[in-house]
Amino acid sequence: MGKTNQPHILWGSSSPLVCLAGGALLVTASCRLAFALVITGALLWVYSLTVLIAIPARSVFPRQGKNLVLVFLAAFVGSVYAFLITLASPVLGMELLFLISLVPLICVGSGLLERTAEMDMGEAVSRAFSEAGALGFFIVAFSLIREPLGFFSLSFPGGAQGIVQIFSSGREGFLPVFIVASSSGALLLLGYGVSLYRYFRSAHVSGEDKQ
Repeated sequence: MGKTNQPHILWGSSSPLVCLAGGALLVTASCRLAFALVITGALLWVYSLTVLIAIPARSVFPRQGKNLVLVFLAAFVGSVYAFLITLASPVLGMELLFLISLVPLICVGSGLLERTAEMDMGEAVSRAFSEAGALGFFIVAFSLIREPLGFFSLSFPGGAQGIVQIFSSGREGFLPVFIVASSSGALLLLGYGVSLYRYFRSAHVSGEDKQ
């Protein structure tokens, strides 16, 4: 099969800040960099492996209930990732179990599996990896704003407690700044981010890239 035309990863209709399919993860997984990195790994794992399995198996999928089968497939792939994280760090695995469980639903709900249905294997996996990476990029970017401003720290996955702090001031945050660490602050930050993104997209991105 030839190369198919697909929406631009960052500026097209499938961009995370256009369709907001991963809005829940942008808010909940970006409170700490350690969480953002683990969830980004979950996105790359689930998106890529689900497409890798779904493409050769699509001929045996039932016509009725196909989406339900895809949800179960993505959930199985996600559960393997959650199991591996729990083995590596039980505390971190339990902390992020709910967020990891959202990834398969976002994968199927984003329409990725429909967009890659007519692609060959290499193109489809590359597309899945790119879309997961785009969403992961925004989650990590949000975490690099929220954690230093909200907690005066920066963390990575690891250690007995699940995260290792690279630095921490050990002082209380100034309330107007600390609020970005809360869910309400994350929603406010997301609103500003989406507004700036869509302004730049409408003013500087060509119509072809928006498709």
